Amino acid sequence: MALVVVTALGFDFTNGFHDTGNAMAASIATGALPPRIAVALSGVLNLVGAFLSFTVAATIAGGLVQTHLVTPTVVFAGLVGGILWNLATWFLGIPSSSSHALIGGVIGSTIAAAGGHAVQWHGVVSKVILPAVLSPVIAGGVAALGTYLVYELTEKVPAEQRKAGFRIGQIGSASMVSLAHGTNDAQKTMGIITLALIANGSLAVGAKAPIWVIICCAVAISLGTYIGGWRVIRALGKGLVEIEAPQGMAAESASAATILISSSFGYSLSTTHVATGSILGSGVGKRAEVRWGVAGQMAMAWVLTLPSAGVVGALAYYAAHSIGGTAGVSVIFVVLAAASTGFYMRSRKSKVDPGNVNAEWTGSVVPGPAGLAAQTA
Repeated sequence: MALVVVTALGFDFTNGFHDTGNAMAASIATGALPPRIAVALSGVLNLVGAFLSFTVAATIAGGLVQTHLVTPTVVFAGLVGGILWNLATWFLGIPSSSSHALIGGVIGSTIAAAGGHAVQWHGVVSKVILPAVLSPVIAGGVAALGTYLVYELTEKVPAEQRKAGFRIGQIGSASMVSLAHGTNDAQKTMGIITLALIANGSLAVGAKAPIWVIICCAVAISLGTYIGGWRVIRALGKGLVEIEAPQGMAAESASAATILISSSFGYSLSTTHVATGSILGSGVGKRAEVRWGVAGQMAMAWVLTLPSAGVVGALAYYAAHSIGGTAGVSVIFVVLAAASTGFYMRSRKSKVDPGNVNAEWTGSVVPGPAGLAAQTA
């Protein structure tokens, strides 16, 4: 159980730095907030948001799989699937869904352990898949309308004055996205640890997350957010649309509203899908150039997230179960730690950081010489 909890908090940490861009990419791209201040603010607000709602945690703990058929090893293997997918997509700078990586990993390990009947497919469809399909469309539509209205209503305002005003407004809208992210994403790891405790017999079926679980998960996602996840921030802030401050505020406002409404209904929403849809919508609303090819690559990663994390989760379960007991979980834990270290070391060879995150987009997450020269200038 100790290894399961540590691994779950490790996932929560990756969730934090993988998803920082959802809240802060637009504000960093427009210059509304300096990069380091942006991630620090987002980290604090994620911490606060984690204590505001627990509906999503209940969905994860009891609404996706048959809890009486789940063991701590199943939960551990699912977390391995989620973490490795998060690290792979972070390295490539693809803003995929941490939520779906976690859910896919757990579903895959559950099927490997107990069969498909152990999954509550109606809950997966109604509270995971349908929101995944609808949320970017809804958020994009709201952002497109908001962006169009913003430019229409401020048409006679001098450009510099408009930019300055909306940059200030972005501080508020980005803060709301960070707060909303805490109410949704931090809950998922709370739900997973609670599921493991129920499977271990430490909690009764249907129990809520203990206070120590809530605090640990809130701190883990907050620290992860502060680390930054600059590769994904660059992809969202520079890869889809050249964002101006009015667009940024419209996109962030649409994202915050969509996420908060989803959290209130207990939907395990992908904040990544919402944020990406909102940024694309802001480009449509302004009639700006939208890089649909980049958007298509991101959408492909979204489609692959659930099954890919599921396959890794299933393989991790088979490996741990074959070795058996704590020894099996320990061996897979060491493999996970080695793989995580490998991703980190490899990323240092093509570094993206606060100094080049806003470099001119060259078609790659890693800025090329031209982009670096433009940033320096």
